[in-house]
Amino acid sequence: MTSRTVQVPVDGVSLTGDLVLPDGARAVVLFAHGSGSSRHSPRNRMVAERLREAALGTLLVDLLTEEEDDRDRVTAEHRFDIGLLGERVAAALDWLGREPATRELPVALFGASTGAAAALVAAARRPERVLTVVSRGGRPDLAGDALKAVRAPVLLLVGGRDTEVLRLNEDAGRELGAPHTLHVVPGATHLFEEPGALEEVADTARRWCAEQLRVREAASRPSR
Repeated sequence: MTSRTVQVPVDGVSLTGDLVLPDGARAVVLFAHGSGSSRHSPRNRMVAERLREAALGTLLVDLLTEEEDDRDRVTAEHRFDIGLLGERVAAALDWLGREPATRELPVALFGASTGAAAALVAAARRPERVLTVVSRGGRPDLAGDALKAVRAPVLLLVGGRDTEVLRLNEDAGRELGAPHTLHVVPGATHLFEEPGALEEVADTARRWCAEQLRVREAASRPSR
């Protein structure tokens, strides 16, 4: 396994990320954080660790610079700027496509909260690069018109007690232009803090990504 801190250039700034690649990685999962979170999110790091057990690399990247994050903590001006966040997820996708260690690997996007909308916007802008999109407690509704342009399969993970977000996910699912599955974690609230809830999120995401890889590999085999 290799692990390193990376810098992703976008629009004159540099975004810091943590790239971890297990030996024989079959794909890489790019995490899009939201709502004032960062690459240090303990929930996303736990999910990333579970994904790496299935030979999936992970890139956890800050979508805001330190200066922007400091300002956002006071004004909240960036956390709902889905256009900006989506552009930066797309830039991280482009960076993965240039890096020798990852350029041949399929990319899955994993978005939490507003990061889910940013991931969907990036998937709509880079359809050829995205294997699938996974949303954890996300706000896919904030992706707006981009929902219709998404082509990669989408997994929506929502807590059963997160009733408003569940409704918003159901509404967004009807707007998606791609196949999607809504997985409700029984008894879980928005942050999946209940015992076993986040583990279910991680295991469901891992199985989903593995299935999308199987589908992709089967489609790429020459027909007899």
